Amino acid sequence: MTASTDGAAGEDVPLAFQDPEYRQAVIDLLGVIAYGEISAFERLAEDAGLAPSLEDKVAIAGMASAEFGKVAGIHARLRQLGADPFAAMAPFRSAIDRFHEHTAPSDWYEGLVKAFVGDGLANDFYREIAAYLDADTRDLVVTSLEDTGHSAFVVDRVRAAIAADHRLGGRLALWGRRLMGEALTQAQRVAAERDAMAALLAGGVDRPGLDLAAIGRMFTRLTERHAERMAELGLAS
Repeated sequence: MTASTDGAAGEDVPLAFQDPEYRQAVIDLLGVIAYGEISAFERLAEDAGLAPSLEDKVAIAGMASAEFGKVAGIHARLRQLGADPFAAMAPFRSAIDRFHEHTAPSDWYEGLVKAFVGDGLANDFYREIAAYLDADTRDLVVTSLEDTGHSAFVVDRVRAAIAADHRLGGRLALWGRRLMGEALTQAQRVAAERDAMAALLAGGVDRPGLDLAAIGRMFTRLTERHAERMAELGLAS
């Protein structure tokens, strides 16, 4: 069921948007995802400078371009909701920038692992939240978080490097654990600091919520997916 709501440019949107907390939660989620994509673009563009070959440089540049290409659709949805995309992204700039400062890769391979594992963890968290959204917004979020087809490149490069130098595997495994800790800390901070997003997880009249046990299971799933990605790279989680 849909209804026209204020601030949505007169368009029909789901009835859930009559709840101001829900609308703000959606704006928050789209804002953090949009800024995360922009930040990923910037980081990958920087990582291209570490690429050992022209082929690698082009591959990373393609990954960066794909991340940036997702932003337009999210901004369009924010405008449909009557929100300023840049104002929606602003509250998350500090937390995301801090995460990248704390996890700046020291070399090419750490950058690859971060692109695969770190971004994967963040995307998993946003997908978990998206399960509590209206269908249109959920579909947009899921689409914006889809793999751009570059995962195979990262896996191939990391596995080949480990095969050539087994000591590298130990260092990258430790790096992956650090990324896990930093990413979960960031996810918990974002959810806790934004009241509307926390309320979204708690549920509403027309939406199920998460109790403490369900939240625990959610973070267990995030941990399990991280372990799967590490295994795909040939690393111990």
